[in-house]
Amino acid sequence: MSDAPAPALKAMFDQARLEHIAAQVKAVYPRFDTARFLALATTDLDALSLMERLRQTTTSLHTTLPQDFLSALKILKAVAPRIDHAFVSMILPDYVACHGLDHFDASMEALRFFTPFGSSEFGIRPFLRADPQRALAIMETWAHDANAHVRRLASEGCRPRLPWSFRLDAIVNDPELAAPILDTLRADDSLYVRKSVANHLNDVTKLHPTWVLDRIESWPLDDARTAWIARHALRTLIKQGDRRALAVIGAGDAPEVVVHDFSLTPSTIAVGGTVVMDFTLTSQVDRPQTLVIDYRVHYVKKSGVASGKVFKLKSLSLPAHGSIRITRKQAFRNLSTRTHQPGRHELELLVNGESLAREGFELTEK
Repeated sequence: MSDAPAPALKAMFDQARLEHIAAQVKAVYPRFDTARFLALATTDLDALSLMERLRQTTTSLHTTLPQDFLSALKILKAVAPRIDHAFVSMILPDYVACHGLDHFDASMEALRFFTPFGSSEFGIRPFLRADPQRALAIMETWAHDANAHVRRLASEGCRPRLPWSFRLDAIVNDPELAAPILDTLRADDSLYVRKSVANHLNDVTKLHPTWVLDRIESWPLDDARTAWIARHALRTLIKQGDRRALAVIGAGDAPEVVVHDFSLTPSTIAVGGTVVMDFTLTSQVDRPQTLVIDYRVHYVKKSGVASGKVFKLKSLSLPAHGSIRITRKQAFRNLSTRTHQPGRHELELLVNGESLAREGFELTEK
């Protein structure tokens, strides 16, 4: 196995890929000025991030395509099946987002067309911000589309807090606006679509947990597809030990178990090392119990104050008077999203939202 680092994501828009885009546009639009496009699209390329490269490609296309939006759109639709990379194809909905607001209906249709080639989830956001009622009315029809990519766009595009995009304040403030779409997709056959519905609802739990719980509790949770959405939509509330959320997945009762031999080994590790958590759970009742088992790591911050983060461990049905031994490794490597600080860290065992055990260890720099 090679030790060479993986290419940076922004390398998706390298010289070769930009030349590929230019060749595909030229093939369907012979008047295309390939040299000018490449000169513009490669300007200061090394200094640009992934999304900056995407936007520069879009801007370069706008400069070199017909200035009439509908004429340019016709060319881009012909190009869509010719681009060899799904993420790179997002330049097409990005073009619509940047230049199509004055052609609302044609742009919305184009976003639906482009999404199977490279998701239009970012491209649709300016239309939702400009006229949420009008855009959502169209997206409600997409929720019934035969194509799973289009159905997924109906949910993903109007997520209140879509990563890498701006918040949709109208839906943040009133999640009911997107409710017809979510209701339509609540038992979708496609896991791709169901993941989007769950992520949309999980976004909403951050500000409107009661609204989400009320909605999910009204759904037919005996349908396995709907139950899957419910579990994943409520994951943040479940980690927080929310009793209603736990009840939805059958784990609302307080756990009647005893924890034996809870331990962390070794007692001291250096940054980059691993702690092993080990324990046994034993049921105290003569009936099965549905248990959601998580753990919270209390990370020491620079200030010396600890901050907890909950991790999923497992969900299970523990038989009457049954026991189960569980072991989990937790690494403490520095990441781009977390730099570990030396000091006493703790791991806390959570079962159905209740803290049942807690132990600490020392993390050192070396």
